[in-house]
This record gives sequence, C-alpha cells and structure tokens, in this order.
Amino acid sequence: RRIMKAKVDPDLCIGCNICIDVVPKVFEMQDDKAIVIVDIVPEECESDCKDAADQCPTAAIEIES
Repeated sequence: RRIMKAKVDPDLCIGCNICIDVVPKVFEMQDDKAIVIVDIVPEECESDCKDAADQCPTAAIEIES
C-alpha cells in the first residue's frame, strides 16, 4: 500500500472545521486553523481524507500518496 499524507496550507485555511468534522483522527484546530495531527494517514481514514480535501472551500488540504 502507498503511504498517504495530508497537509493543510495555513495561508488558505479559513478555519471552517469541515475537515475536523469529516476526519477528527487526522485534523484538529489550532489557533483558528486546521492542522494535521498524524504523520501518516491511517488506512481506514484515507477515503475520508480525500472527501475532506474535496469539501474544503478554499482547497487548503493537499493529499499526497
């Protein structure tokens, strides 16, 4: 399996909380911005991470695999 990583661009993040609602195991809020709290996205969260990236209104989430 390929390793998936998520990144949040703090300059684009508006703190809307969508990613936290979708994947709380991967994202949390810090200083009104979303941050990634895991080095590698757990396999069971990969689909949800892609959904969170797709739902992000400012395209602040980047998924690497």
